[in-house]
Amino acid sequence: MTDLGEVGTITEITPNSGVKILQLVTDATVDDGDTVQIDLSDWGCTNIHGIQGFQEGTAGQVITTEAPTTAVSSSILTITVGGSDDNKVRTFIVFAY
Repeated sequence: MTDLGEVGTITEITPNSGVKILQLVTDATVDDGDTVQIDLSDWGCTNIHGIQGFQEGTAGQVITTEAPTTAVSSSILTITVGGSDDNKVRTFIVFAY
């Protein structure tokens, strides 16, 4: 397990909708059990309502769901990758407030 910190690209996909929805897309170097982080305060948030995780099995073609686990401390969201493969692109959709 490796703590990768803030990696990949974070995009707010529904600005000004009451609940922030953030999309984190990681590089293809993320492994099962790695942790990634989002500083929610960068997006005007401190907590999350939920998260959905996905893994690209074949680039842009075969997408499977994952079950990431999360923790929030001082507005830092830590996501532990809960898939079964290494070296895959992960996408996380975070519902934050």
